[in-house]
Amino acid sequence: MPPALVEETLDKGEFVVSDVLPIPRYLEQVYWWAYVHPSAVHLFEREWLVNAILFGNYGRLSNAALAELGTPIKGRTLQVACVYGNLTSRLRERMAPEAQLDVVDILPVQLHNLSRKLPPDRRIALTHGDASSLACVDAQYDQVLLFFLLHEMPQAVRSAALGEAMRVLKPGGKLVIVDYHQPARLHPLRPLMRQVFRHLEPYASDLWECEVEQFMPVGTAPTAAEKQTYFGGLYQKLVMTR
Repeated sequence: MPPALVEETLDKGEFVVSDVLPIPRYLEQVYWWAYVHPSAVHLFEREWLVNAILFGNYGRLSNAALAELGTPIKGRTLQVACVYGNLTSRLRERMAPEAQLDVVDILPVQLHNLSRKLPPDRRIALTHGDASSLACVDAQYDQVLLFFLLHEMPQAVRSAALGEAMRVLKPGGKLVIVDYHQPARLHPLRPLMRQVFRHLEPYASDLWECEVEQFMPVGTAPTAAEKQTYFGGLYQKLVMTR
């Protein structure tokens, strides 16, 4: 397991990025246009565009994820990967005074972007880290959030990330996943999404063909799992309990 490399509480203003965590090859090859290149951040960090990509469902899906984390959000929460839009800002607004939020991302450009969106807050730490090999001790978090992350990962990376998310959860803790799901057979957007996946999101079709639980490593199965689908089944919210 790699050591903790970068950690910034939001009362500070600098990141220190280590070169021992290179950008994964699949991200550079497949998602350079969406996350890696600085111009991508400039393009996609627009609320209306994020909402349009999700066919007007960004607010609804964000609400669903935040509702699972609680009102107010207590304890220690891990958000794996930064998110375009206002999800993390809204999460912060719901945090209890003693709560903590850690956000981990493999891309320094995404951490810098998120730091610009959040005000100084000692309860929040941004960390340069790998979702598939978290530099966290076991059973550290009350809840872990994966918001539209799994569909961007090859199967091996996805499996490792799910295993790590479960590992760092406390017993009884919740893993909240919001992502794509196979839509109803006659969903009008089904043909369009197949083309989007084929040309832009080559790993996303896995979530149409398999349930998320099928990607869990051996020995990490949750004690309980509840799924709810949205927008004709195109999206899902899955809540797993360790």
